[in-house]
Amino acid sequence: MNKTVFSLVSAAALLAACSKSAPPEEPVRAVKVITVGTNAFSSVHEYSGEVKAQVESRLGFRVGGKIIKRQAELGQRVKAGQVLAQLDPQDLRLAADSARAQVAAATTNRDLAAADFKRYKELKEQNFISGAELERRETTFKSAQAQLEQAQSQFSVQGNQAAYASLVADVSGVVTAIEAEPGQVVTAGTPVVRIAADGVRDVVFSVPEDKVANIKPGSAVKIRLWSQSTEFDGKVREVAASSDPVTRTYTVKVSIDAKEPPPLGATVSVIPEAGSIAGLPVIKLPTTALRQEGKATAVWVVDKSTMTIKAQPIQVATADGNEVVVASGLQPGMLVVSAGVHVLSPGQKVTFYQPSVALAGATPAQTAINSVATSSVAPTAASAPSPAVSAASAAPAAK
Repeated sequence: MNKTVFSLVSAAALLAACSKSAPPEEPVRAVKVITVGTNAFSSVHEYSGEVKAQVESRLGFRVGGKIIKRQAELGQRVKAGQVLAQLDPQDLRLAADSARAQVAAATTNRDLAAADFKRYKELKEQNFISGAELERRETTFKSAQAQLEQAQSQFSVQGNQAAYASLVADVSGVVTAIEAEPGQVVTAGTPVVRIAADGVRDVVFSVPEDKVANIKPGSAVKIRLWSQSTEFDGKVREVAASSDPVTRTYTVKVSIDAKEPPPLGATVSVIPEAGSIAGLPVIKLPTTALRQEGKATAVWVVDKSTMTIKAQPIQVATADGNEVVVASGLQPGMLVVSAGVHVLSPGQKVTFYQPSVALAGATPAQTAINSVATSSVAPTAASAPSPAVSAASAAPAAK
């Protein structure tokens, strides 16, 4: 009886095991692929700059005082020696008059000391006075002479300061800024007028820290005006030794080689030839082909003999728009999946995506059904990747 029960239980278990269906096979994905090839790569760094005078002066009075008149206007052309502004000269004139009076007094004292020295010298020759007394008179005369020279020097200084009441342009150029107005009291050296000197023009622009090493004094640059398509040649004249503490950029000055330089303040584009790359053959991939494996970057490569995929690690050199430049990891001729990479797994079978052609007169619903049916068909021997670099889009299953 027990043997019969055991046999029935075993038979039931065997039938139950046989009734389980086999696990479904992983679906074959239709994927969009590209054939790896080399493309020309160009890397051009372009900066925005401003046209400035190579020599720009910030002029100020050499003495302090109250501004009573300003003859210069913003944008005005001035010539060297032209008066730009004036201070109230009254105090300076009084100081000059005082210095003149001191010169007169010192002259009188010197003449008196000279006469005494001459008279005592004659008395010494007649032995009426001692030698010590003559030496005292000589010392008095020399002291008076020194005081006269000091007064004359002071008078010259005060006379110059009276002349400094007029601010005069030291170069010919254009007034680019007015920094003080009539009625304002300024100290010596306070900037009042800024002048851009006529002559050579500079283009000034800023370069980030990681690019400044490519720019050296004397290197060539291309300059293009924003307002028109005119281009100029230039050479780097100066590179700042330290970066700006706020922007962390380095100021670069370029001298312009042009018969008619662009106007002051014009905005230009600057393209340094140093550090620019043109026509270098490289491997490019669309960003949609990339996937992350931890900290590494990889792509799916199709094995054409088995129609399976495997992960291929790569190194990305740089980005170029919606593409990346691959430094290593790929060889020309490889087939790389370019879309739907996040739904694939290693060793998975794939087929090359063939875009379906809509039937004439078919409704949108019928076209969609046909498209889905096409994407689920197993690969055939006739399926092959297009030799073109890229296809239209991935199949719905690979999205």
